[in-house]
Amino acid sequence: MGNLTSSYVFKALESYHYDLEETMEALNYALSYDHKNTMALTLMGRVFTEKLYNYTEGILYFKEVLAIKVNAFEVYEHYINVLLWNEDYNDVESFIDFALTVKGSDKAMLYSKKAVLFEQLKEYKKSLLFIKTAKEYSYNNDHLSLLNEQKDRVKGKMPKKKKKNKVAKKRAEKQIN
Repeated sequence: MGNLTSSYVFKALESYHYDLEETMEALNYALSYDHKNTMALTLMGRVFTEKLYNYTEGILYFKEVLAIKVNAFEVYEHYINVLLWNEDYNDVESFIDFALTVKGSDKAMLYSKKAVLFEQLKEYKKSLLFIKTAKEYSYNNDHLSLLNEQKDRVKGKMPKKKKKNKVAKKRAEKQIN
């Protein structure tokens, strides 16, 4: 039955971006054969969060995946995304901190998501620190490019420091003297 379940999961993954009806049909078949298949449950959660915008239902699927297998890495990024979209900031920070302790987890992605968390909280300096840390754990050029774009975006949101022009500065000095 494992091969049959996998073939339905592959079919669902293949059709996810262009045929939601086919995706749901394949996922329902996969889950009928193996109701604990973490890939199928993760994709079902993605359907609810990314296509139907039903964050509550999607979160339930993602939590189910984590209850079945804590190192089901396929769920981490999607679970973090929905927590960020749903503005569950305490939950997302706790989950990222936990995920960083799991052997084999994608540390670069996790630190990058932590940077997004602090960007959303408007704590831009912290966000930049986590982008820097993410770069240390990134081992491919595509991800480094994304981190550089993220860094530029965060820097663009930082409040600009007001610079006194030289004339105003000299007037202020003359008034003091």
